[in-house]
Amino acid sequence: MKATLIISVYKNITALEAVLNSLRRQTEQEIEVIISEDGQSKEMASFVKSYPFIWPMQHLTQEDEGWQKEKALNRAILAAKSDWLIFIDGDCVLHPRFIEWHVRYKQPGVILAGKRVKLNAALSERMIAGEQVCLWPYLFARRGCRYVEEAFYCGLARWVRRPVKHLVGSNMSMSKQDLMAINGFDENYTLPATGEDYDIEWRLMAKGCQMVSLRNLAVQYHLYHKENWDKISQAKNMDYCRQQQQKNAIVCTNGIVKR
Repeated sequence: MKATLIISVYKNITALEAVLNSLRRQTEQEIEVIISEDGQSKEMASFVKSYPFIWPMQHLTQEDEGWQKEKALNRAILAAKSDWLIFIDGDCVLHPRFIEWHVRYKQPGVILAGKRVKLNAALSERMIAGEQVCLWPYLFARRGCRYVEEAFYCGLARWVRRPVKHLVGSNMSMSKQDLMAINGFDENYTLPATGEDYDIEWRLMAKGCQMVSLRNLAVQYHLYHKENWDKISQAKNMDYCRQQQQKNAIVCTNGIVKR
């Protein structure tokens, strides 16, 4: 297999089904799938058991004890059978060439970074229903959609790269070896945001990795939902992150290995 796709989920079965259906339309299918659940939902277990997977699949669970996404991701890293790991969220539908571009540019020492368009509620409902929706009239008019410029797929973007300032945790990939070298995700992040993207970004780049943009190549459509983080949790996470940066703590102590 060419890559492991790690899908972070928490209870939202409807969105996950739409994501998996988009995965069936990928131009690159030589992958394994890990459903990384931060919880142990019976409904999720039943859905995963009944879904007609066409790829090798693992469903990893853990006790639901609040936000522990980083812990779930570390377990997925260890379980992955591939040396290249692609991370997405269970509410992000994929453009048909999404996996292809993450696989095409994979190499040790590189972080592949894409973005996502955030759809409005109406577009999300139609996409979940499996409709072949023409997005452009909605996106041009915006109508509650955000980051519209990220919705446009363009093969020419491989030569004219729009830079990425920061990683988005739902659209990134890197080598398992590089993640293991920094001891994976820092499980001291127990609030949403920062721990699953910005923290990984600075530690990998401090290690010497280079970030490569996949904007408008690895396109991703984020289904509408209420944000699960706020300014207070974001501030707490960033305070901790800055403390770690000041210490130059590239290898976290509460990661895959507890130090």
